[in-house]
Amino acid sequence: MAGTIQQLSESTVIRSLRRFRDRYFSTSGKVDNDFVDTDEEESQPGYLDSLPVDVQFLIMNFLSPADICHLGATSRYWRAMVRDPLLWRFFLLRDMPYWPSIDHLTMPQLELLDGPLVSENEILDDSEEGGDQGMESQVDYMAEYLKGCPSCRQKWLPSRPTYKVVTSFLQSLVPSSEPRYAMFGPGMEKLDVSLVTRLMHAPDVLPVSGTPHRQINGIGSGISYMFNNQHKFNILTLYSTNRAERERARVQQQDISNKLFTFEGSDDSGYPVYSPAPHVQQVCQVVDGFIYVANAEPGRDEGESEAAQIQAVLRSVWGSTSRPLLVLSCVSREETEAASTTSLQTSTSRNRARCRTACVHMAKRLGLPQLANPWMVQDTVAESLSGLLDGISWLLRCSGVKLYSS
Repeated sequence: MAGTIQQLSESTVIRSLRRFRDRYFSTSGKVDNDFVDTDEEESQPGYLDSLPVDVQFLIMNFLSPADICHLGATSRYWRAMVRDPLLWRFFLLRDMPYWPSIDHLTMPQLELLDGPLVSENEILDDSEEGGDQGMESQVDYMAEYLKGCPSCRQKWLPSRPTYKVVTSFLQSLVPSSEPRYAMFGPGMEKLDVSLVTRLMHAPDVLPVSGTPHRQINGIGSGISYMFNNQHKFNILTLYSTNRAERERARVQQQDISNKLFTFEGSDDSGYPVYSPAPHVQQVCQVVDGFIYVANAEPGRDEGESEAAQIQAVLRSVWGSTSRPLLVLSCVSREETEAASTTSLQTSTSRNRARCRTACVHMAKRLGLPQLANPWMVQDTVAESLSGLLDGISWLLRCSGVKLYSS
């Protein structure tokens, strides 16, 4: 996917901002009358306004998305400056590969990045004539960025009222059925570190609350875990074949026949079509959602078969598009050099190649934007289980479990 997106250099953004600034301020150093109301006094540019555009751009590089929006509220000049479409397209291309999660509500429209760049002259014309009206005709990269940026998403979560602490404790005393999830995918079988094994031996992350004796249509009971020392949930793992064959295929880096699905052929467009095995269909009918463990290590793309198998599982749940799908985009171990971005990191560290598939790229690879079910992709590390709790939290929320941010 990365090859289809036109990259955007810093020099292109600075050139666009400089041309806008030159038109905004007249040669006398005062604000151009085209940018102010006739009943307002002409104002002299402030100190920050007078800095070279290169420096202004550098300052914005060090600000968080919220701080950039606050900067836009300080003056008419900065309000127009921070709404430049090329600026936010640059931020989107720069930061999007480092977002640790993405879901069906916050996924950027990647097709907007596939098209040609808007010309600088067009941006200037729109910015000069009417401000907001001109911006409406452009692609709103700013909205796409703020919608998907994790630091902005966290602010939308409801806080936990004080009275909810007591209510939640009383609810925990009432027996209730625990949500059940079916977990499958190549990331369970082809990584050097087993996510399932680590999950069963990590009481500090997700304590095992027991293996229930009941069976799900004769398939087995799965393993129950305790989230946040309060909420029970059950995971039933579905492996593609027996353990000996899985281990041999992992060591020899070979593909194995997936006994969870039957290949039915291809559709008119050449897309593979699968149907779940009978025992998988039985599980799909009784679980509350699905966990797909994807292999996010470089060069481990399974091709179109991954997306086709996910769709086959969801299709087997007749009449329900509400069951959530959590995709754990998993690697074996942490990166040796932290490449995750923060608002204060330099562009050099942001541009360092990551040793994993980005969440937004994984979502497109698996065809998730085309699904009717709610979905989320979460970066996960098998060895440390980093990111797992965030994904489970989202999954429980989608299943109706009341969780609150601290």
